[in-house]
Amino acid sequence: MKKTTWDLYAPIYERAMRADQRIYTFMYERIPAVIRDRDVLEIATGPGLLAKHVAPAARTMLATDYSDGMIAQAKKGDRPANLRFEVADATKLPYADGSFDAVLIANALHIIPEPEKALREIDRVLRPGGILIAPNFVEHKGTLLSRLWSGILVLAGVRFEHQWTGAEYLAWLEAHGWRVTFSKEMAARITLMYAECERKA
Repeated sequence: MKKTTWDLYAPIYERAMRADQRIYTFMYERIPAVIRDRDVLEIATGPGLLAKHVAPAARTMLATDYSDGMIAQAKKGDRPANLRFEVADATKLPYADGSFDAVLIANALHIIPEPEKALREIDRVLRPGGILIAPNFVEHKGTLLSRLWSGILVLAGVRFEHQWTGAEYLAWLEAHGWRVTFSKEMAARITLMYAECERKA
């Protein structure tokens, strides 16, 4: 997907997500306990909503996005002192091996043409014992509402490269070297599969 699509979408992204507030409330409550006192990298932060909510629990948090427009939006307003924003490509992260204790990538793997590259980069930058938190939209054609919302997003230029079911998404993570330690499927305009993972031995 072109960067310009996300740059244009950045100013309205937060408003567009308000209808799914329930799933974000769950993540705002769940993730801080998982990342407490850890050095955290977020990939595909968008306008930084999730990062700003969970960063206070982390030791440090670096939130990144492929889109300059999204990062410009994320830098607006107040944010925790331990939170930084940078532009970065999920498939070519500019960080040293073993830089982070946890990586968070929310609602992005399904729109990356080669998400396996992102998983390899996540594996590279995680320290031993690191945690991957990877909530992702699934079941894009599961209900009338999800089909309608998916269609609207496609018209807006958002292309879904992968349309997993919830079970297929978890199996995909497992097949690429991650053990899913916790998962929860939640109804929304497009169903969300929340997943926490660790590397397989």
